[in-house]
Amino acid sequence: MAQTLLLQGNEACAEGALYAGCRFYGGYPITPSSEIAEYLARKLPLAGGTFVQMEDEIASIASIIGASMAGVKAMTATSGPGFSLMQENLDLAAVTETPVVIVDAMRGGPSTGMPTATGQGDYMQARWGSHSDHPVVVLAPAGAQEMFDLTVKAFNIAEALRLPVVLLPEAVVSHIREAVRIPDPGEMEVIDRYQPDDYEGNGFFRRDERGLAYPPVLGSGFHPHYTGLAHAEDGFPSNDPGVVRKFVEGLNQKVAKNLDLVTDFEEEAVEDAEVILASFGVTGRACQHVARLLRKQGHRVGYFRPRIVWPFPEARVRELAHTADTFVVAELNLGQMRLEVERIACGEARVVGLHKVDGSMLEIHEILVKVNEVLP
Repeated sequence: MAQTLLLQGNEACAEGALYAGCRFYGGYPITPSSEIAEYLARKLPLAGGTFVQMEDEIASIASIIGASMAGVKAMTATSGPGFSLMQENLDLAAVTETPVVIVDAMRGGPSTGMPTATGQGDYMQARWGSHSDHPVVVLAPAGAQEMFDLTVKAFNIAEALRLPVVLLPEAVVSHIREAVRIPDPGEMEVIDRYQPDDYEGNGFFRRDERGLAYPPVLGSGFHPHYTGLAHAEDGFPSNDPGVVRKFVEGLNQKVAKNLDLVTDFEEEAVEDAEVILASFGVTGRACQHVARLLRKQGHRVGYFRPRIVWPFPEARVRELAHTADTFVVAELNLGQMRLEVERIACGEARVVGLHKVDGSMLEIHEILVKVNEVLP
């Protein structure tokens, strides 16, 4: 039976993972994500799953890759310093087309930073933190309900596209307490992994018309070869330029060919907007409030927030750049999302940044001041 519970954001994430069918968690405690591990340490065994506290973040992501290769939906959670340590194995998950979910609860500041403060400084790292051209999808929840909903969506995307998916809450979203509706089983879509009955010519990494490969679960009777090296359709390494080009392009094109699965944004009053307040995550909640307030005062201000921030909703932002005069991009970093909006707007609309990096939230009056500066 569906129920509504008062949950911390991290607890809502853990509930979303259980709903999606996660049955393995390997992690290492770090503020502000630790409650996910604590919650799943209690709940996973009751659901027939396994919880393991690993010795560090490198081992944590390695363990969930192994669990997923064996057919178990798996996740880990960390914060910026731990996320940095996970980058090499995140790339391994991408190259071996192994679905995993990684939660990066963003704290403030670089390096160890401010463990108990909030920030949005991992925006670019979540997409580009690992080396070379690799696919990854990143979702940014704005509250406890979205921590549940987007965790389920993260698992669905990971399983459908066979890649790592990052959930990117801020510390304040991880620790906020709000009412969260937990739906009945079957009410929300849950995607399970597809595996063919046969692999002609051992083409374990051969792609279909959607650009997707379906390497088999270990122990299912097939004998795939998994490697971090560039490889052919049979999984074995290759230095042939044509094979390598097809390998790298195929990894990345499977996202581009399935944009319907990885496009999700919220917008309001943008049709006639002269100024669009754009943000992601929890900062979007303040931007939405300001946009509504200014609308009531007669100003043509709209609001735009991507829930999936990578791939960035390029087509929609380009459309808005043709009709709006100015984007005000508000974020708790020095302008990482602003760079994407500038790239896409490409001179069609002015792009102005509002940035804060002291560990605190952008307040309503700060956003109002910036928008009033650019209003015609």
